[in-house]
Amino acid sequence: MTQSLSEVSLRRVSVNGIGINVAVAGSGPAVLLLHGFPHTWQLWRGVMDALAPAYRVIAPDLRGLGASDRPAGGYDGANLAADAVGLLDALEEPDAVVAGIDVGAAPAFLMAMGHPERVRQLILMEGLLGRLPGAEDFLRAGPPWWFGFHAVPGLAETVLAGHESAYIDWFLTTGTLGRGLPTELHAAFISAYTNTDALRAAFLHYRALPETARQIETAAATTRLRVPTLAIGAHPVGDALARQLRPFSDDLTSHVIPDCGHIVPVDGLPALRTLLTEFLTENAASPGYPAGTAGSIC
Repeated sequence: MTQSLSEVSLRRVSVNGIGINVAVAGSGPAVLLLHGFPHTWQLWRGVMDALAPAYRVIAPDLRGLGASDRPAGGYDGANLAADAVGLLDALEEPDAVVAGIDVGAAPAFLMAMGHPERVRQLILMEGLLGRLPGAEDFLRAGPPWWFGFHAVPGLAETVLAGHESAYIDWFLTTGTLGRGLPTELHAAFISAYTNTDALRAAFLHYRALPETARQIETAAATTRLRVPTLAIGAHPVGDALARQLRPFSDDLTSHVIPDCGHIVPVDGLPALRTLLTEFLTENAASPGYPAGTAGSIC
């Protein structure tokens, strides 16, 4: 992995009844980054390097993943959003720009819908919002095959015991269109998921998806997404997420990054930096930003 430019502090914070491992870098208005599967907070390392000169960047390991606790429950999107709100409370941040990718997209969305006063801007990448209309083309052949495999209690983690490395590597290779990850980052992700209990906790996110979908439908039916929102697609989600968001979003910007795999913060980092720069800068005058603190990113 390339040399990091920003200093990162790792902390353990008690949030919503569990211990959360969280990386913090920089100073300024807060930016909260929620990763997906099969990742840890380190997915965001390049983004943190870009943002840290102007922002306080907060990147937790999600409940059950990485070095965070692995409780038996609480993996639905609304409770993950409660984890995120509790993390801001613990770090004494009144609000944040909130970004989520993959399984981190739903809690980021539900946080913005349920706690709009805590979310200055919302950035969603390469994820779908339950069964909301707009993703019909993407889902025409059904959900991705691993959703069903992961959803059966006890099955996937048992079948994969001893083969975790090969399984996780498939996602990392496919998610970068065959280009792969930097060696150190690849090793960190493989290590984070190489035991049955780590996989069990990871798959609990998928087993909670039906409840998360119900929460998303309720939120979309009862309120509008009022915070400035950026939807970023790549391969394979493309513009499906933006199409789901558009009917009830007051301020939506969307982009699809060409020739970029699902793992956008690595495979599409240069383009992502540009999109973040433009989005954060154009909204920097919003009331959530203390005067004189929002700056440019590199």
